[in-house]
Amino acid sequence: MTSYPHAPGFIAGDRPQIVTSRFQYDDSFTLERYLATGGYQGLKKALGRTPTDVHDEVKNATVLGRGGAGFPAGTKWGLTPQGKWPRYLVVNGDESEPGTYKDRLLMERDPHQLIEGCLIACYAAGLSQCFLYIRGEMAVAQERVATALNEAYAAGYVGKNIMGSRFSVDIVLHWGAGAYVVGEETALIESLEGNRGMPRLKPPYFPAAIGLYGQPTIVNNVETLANLPWLLVNGAEAYTAIGTKTSPGTRMVAVSGHVKRPGVYEIINGTTTFRDLLYGDEFCQGIRNDNQLKAFVPGGGSAPWFTPEQLDLPFEASQVGPAGSMLGSGAVMVMDHTTDIPRAALTLTRFYAHESCGKCTPCREGGTWLERILSRIVDGKGTDADLDQLLEVGESICPGAFPHASSSELGLSAVPFPYRMNTICFVGPSAYAPVHSALTLFRSEFEARVTKRTRIPVSGSVS
Repeated sequence: MTSYPHAPGFIAGDRPQIVTSRFQYDDSFTLERYLATGGYQGLKKALGRTPTDVHDEVKNATVLGRGGAGFPAGTKWGLTPQGKWPRYLVVNGDESEPGTYKDRLLMERDPHQLIEGCLIACYAAGLSQCFLYIRGEMAVAQERVATALNEAYAAGYVGKNIMGSRFSVDIVLHWGAGAYVVGEETALIESLEGNRGMPRLKPPYFPAAIGLYGQPTIVNNVETLANLPWLLVNGAEAYTAIGTKTSPGTRMVAVSGHVKRPGVYEIINGTTTFRDLLYGDEFCQGIRNDNQLKAFVPGGGSAPWFTPEQLDLPFEASQVGPAGSMLGSGAVMVMDHTTDIPRAALTLTRFYAHESCGKCTPCREGGTWLERILSRIVDGKGTDADLDQLLEVGESICPGAFPHASSSELGLSAVPFPYRMNTICFVGPSAYAPVHSALTLFRSEFEARVTKRTRIPVSGSVS
């Protein structure tokens, strides 16, 4: 069993660990280890206060959602209509974004922390039942959470009169079938109700007002809820002392691709830069084989791409957004100078085209056409007209795909975020984001593909 000499919650250099402090233990997923490292103390403190006080603590801490949108959790809890019952908590554990695997680790390595976070949220927001939705392919996460739930029920942390209080709540574990689109909260709710996972129109189906079974519903991400036990033990003042005013606390980032040490890292929110993450000795330690960085995707496969010019941007939504991209799901995918850019764009676009639920025509048809045209180009069978055709198809999915003014100053061309789109959810624009980024940032690589094809002389032609 591994143990470190420093205090739980901090590593060498006093870089805070809010949600990954137990990862150092081989038995981090057990109730015994959880209780030995301060587990369920946050819930105990919450139950000693009024729900309103706990809710205010979360609002004062500005706990940002870690699922992609970055909406403050405390504010979201306050959107439910007063006096309407029952109301539910739905936990989005359907982590499906390409490059993202942080939530899976949280569920595998520290499931009791998630369960405690769910209980605190239910208590603070007056939620009568919790539904924990986990992606179908995450077998280990499912087993670990199921075991932890059984342990928590047996120990009196979940169920009736929790820890001797008058607070009671049940947590239901639901396994998904592995559809990317149910990462969108209304599609996830449809799946929970036994329907095909397709997004609902908003309005009127804002989950806080009309959600699961037509009742007010709060949908929170796994990492978001995992922050709550630490927050309740240490307080909002300690939480906001980490990071920046607009992005307090820490966040988990999954790094994949062409780096020397890929993995999941808990970084300080708002101050850690992409350069720190990719080149820092405590993180990724540079590009593989000491190659040159060519591009990186800052927030999961659906995020517009960045180039080395953006390395010094911090993990701060207020700076990354105006630069033309988003932090999204907390996944950074790195491409070195050996990367075949058209093929990389095709890989991502093919995923989103395949995962379209088919409800919206621009996504259902547009994603397929983007994949077909890109495939033709990558196979060396494209023409110059295909390059403009890609942009035209993309415009039918999310019109107005042009750089922000601030993006132009940075020399960046990317799909503006938030997207203007002709679809209900972000799956359609997600298919276009890698195409637009690759084609505008590295157009010469596409032109080389199609130019080579068009210059092949026709047999028997007269020069």
